[in-house]
Amino acid sequence: MAPTHVLRCCQRGLAWIPVIFIALVVCWSYYAYVVELCIYTIPCIGEKIIYMVVFHLSFVMFVWSYWKTIFTRPAKPSKEFSLAKAEKEQYVREERPETQQEILWRAATNLPLYTRTGAGVIRYCDRCQVIKPDRCHHCSACDMCVLKMDHHCPWVNNCVGFSNYKFFILFLCYSLIYCLFIAATVLQYFIKFWTNELPDTHAKFHVLFLFFVAAMFCISILSLFSYHLWLVGKNRSTIEAFRAPVFRTGSDKNGFSLGFRKNIGQVFGDQKKFWLLPIFTSQGDGVTFPARLVNVDPEQPTVSLQPEAKIMSQNNVQDKEEHADHVTEHQNQNPIQSAETVTVSMETESLRGEETSHLI
Repeated sequence: MAPTHVLRCCQRGLAWIPVIFIALVVCWSYYAYVVELCIYTIPCIGEKIIYMVVFHLSFVMFVWSYWKTIFTRPAKPSKEFSLAKAEKEQYVREERPETQQEILWRAATNLPLYTRTGAGVIRYCDRCQVIKPDRCHHCSACDMCVLKMDHHCPWVNNCVGFSNYKFFILFLCYSLIYCLFIAATVLQYFIKFWTNELPDTHAKFHVLFLFFVAAMFCISILSLFSYHLWLVGKNRSTIEAFRAPVFRTGSDKNGFSLGFRKNIGQVFGDQKKFWLLPIFTSQGDGVTFPARLVNVDPEQPTVSLQPEAKIMSQNNVQDKEEHADHVTEHQNQNPIQSAETVTVSMETESLRGEETSHLI
């Protein structure tokens, strides 16, 4: 047990190396931009003030969202998804998978579950000993089941899921803005140092290296940020993008998609004034998620008609009303002809009655 505990502590310590590396790069970029560029290199005071104000705004938002992404604990399933003590003991003792599934089916009777495994059985985590809610997955790095798990990010040493996915998106957004602003404002002085228009000072190395680092991070972050924006628009996680969730009616990669606007609201919330702030505003509780109305659950009572049925019924009622209006209008225009029509129809009905009695 002791070597295992020591190994676990070493792994947890090594996991912070990427975060420490990012923190050191950010601290150096702050010094290089504020001190070496703005104070020692830029001659115009007005330009210095503008650059310093915009830089600090992007820097504060970047650090704030990065901090929230790192230190927000991943949300895990509640106790209602854990088996009772007797059921857990019975599940552990049982060796037959069929009987184990019967135990899980009984335990999951009153739980809001709509997804299954690829084999169509209840999703259960043997490590955490809980029934997995929809979109929940086990993270081996965090050693826990995470609600609406997206992925485990080594650059934040945390699992990105329901509790911090918005913070992660904002972290990518503000880090991209941070790098773009640095690269755009440093470019002219990068060229001047490269063409020897400015004297060789200790600031030259910082400015040249600052541009290369900002451009490099900008390219890598842009691709990742674009990909996650696409996921938000589709209301998918990274796991669901590679493996579509399986519902009771089958696999459906768009099973949780509610439309572009509602998909954004699922992550950022309804109040747009909080969208750009690293404050938790995501909708839901991380356990239940609205699914598309196209996927009708056969085990759930039907709440409303299908859109096609509604349209057909509305069309039939409209056709009947138009036909009645047309007949009334025709009668008003030609009352004699309408009377003849009624007489002919009555005679036809009487003839049909006589034919029927004759056949009998």
